Amino acid sequence: MNTSSSISNPVTQAVAIRARRRIALRLLPFVFLVYVVNYIDRINVSFANLKMSGDLGLSDRVYGLGVGFFYISYVLFEIPGAIIAERWSPRKWIARIMISWGIVTVLTGFIQNTTQFYLARFLLGAAEASFLPAMIVYLTRWFSLRDRSRACACLFAALPVASLIGSPIAGAILPVNWLSLAGWRWLFILEGVPAAVLGVVALFYLTERPAAARWLSSEECRWISEELAAERQAKNSIRQPTILEAFRDRRVLMLAAVYALVITGALANIYWIPTFLKRLSGASIASVTSLLMIPAFLGLVGTLSNGWHADRTGEHRWHSAAPLLAAGALYFCIIAFRGNAAVAIACLLLGSGILYAFYPAFWSLPTMILSDTAAAASFGLIVSVSQIGGVFSPYVIGYLNDKTHSLIPGFVFIAVMYFAAASLLLSLRVRHAYAQPAVQVQC
Repeated sequence: MNTSSSISNPVTQAVAIRARRRIALRLLPFVFLVYVVNYIDRINVSFANLKMSGDLGLSDRVYGLGVGFFYISYVLFEIPGAIIAERWSPRKWIARIMISWGIVTVLTGFIQNTTQFYLARFLLGAAEASFLPAMIVYLTRWFSLRDRSRACACLFAALPVASLIGSPIAGAILPVNWLSLAGWRWLFILEGVPAAVLGVVALFYLTERPAAARWLSSEECRWISEELAAERQAKNSIRQPTILEAFRDRRVLMLAAVYALVITGALANIYWIPTFLKRLSGASIASVTSLLMIPAFLGLVGTLSNGWHADRTGEHRWHSAAPLLAAGALYFCIIAFRGNAAVAIACLLLGSGILYAFYPAFWSLPTMILSDTAAAASFGLIVSVSQIGGVFSPYVIGYLNDKTHSLIPGFVFIAVMYFAAASLLLSLRVRHAYAQPAVQVQC
């Protein structure tokens, strides 16, 4: 793809290098930190469940249903929130989300019964809805297409890092009993506070657009503004669909279906993997949380390397599908080696870790199709449709566990989701066959 910055002028190249580096160093560490905190708060219920269900008298089905309540409200508010982020301010919307989810997470530490568990999960979903689309919208205002997979890789690297950090934290907090409160309660309380604090910081630290960035020189501001404006103009040279038209676009619908299948399998695993490991190994809570650092580390390496390689080659479809095929195969291997606990556990850890490499390459695909409000709404559509899987997949695992008294049906369910997603993705053709014209922007 030709870009406005692919000019042989060494001065322009030097400005481009400086601008790209400065933007990355300024924004990506904070975006990464925010998503780490978000994901720790998202998955801490899976660690809390090692103690919480016993204290509150929750069966596997009740726990799975409670996890699903999060995604009911998440789906309801995802698309409206994504549109608000694009049309109002992704910076302010991200800050609002962080503050409200932090408060709800803290309050979850004080639940006393099943009804309150369901309510806390529902409110947390409403608070967090549209966080990911808002983050994607924000990154598209700062990173051109050639850098977008790498920017998304830095964002999604937060997922395995959150597990890498969250696992030992959970292992340390769960055994405590401070002020007559059980450790799982403190897990929610202590992990909710940073989200609210970072929400306030985001209002002052994040910059809305390049034109408002005092930390860029005028030459750097002009270069990135022209780069992004050229990309928008190139897309707009082909009439961009309205929101309703985007929702009817076959490619958008297929991407939504792919992501829905992936998230259905991933959430089933995320909310049950501590329990899977404990029942497969019979190990202590400390050992389980330590083992979960392995897929987190593998996921970090896979996310960064796959996102980098996707941008370098310009190929994103196979970079998205390959991790799904590998993860699905490993979950079937768990079943094949169920008589050997060590091998089965290794396959579970590898399958959980390799999936993370899917995300950065995948999230570059929608940005090749749409721009501006239609793109933001499509991000919301893709995420909200996918979260429908979160409504029922944790419950499905709980139901299968209770019904069969075996983990095998759950592993089959997860593997099938990944293989189905990969097959659908490989049938999709997404290209960015447009050239960017030169655009003059004043900073």
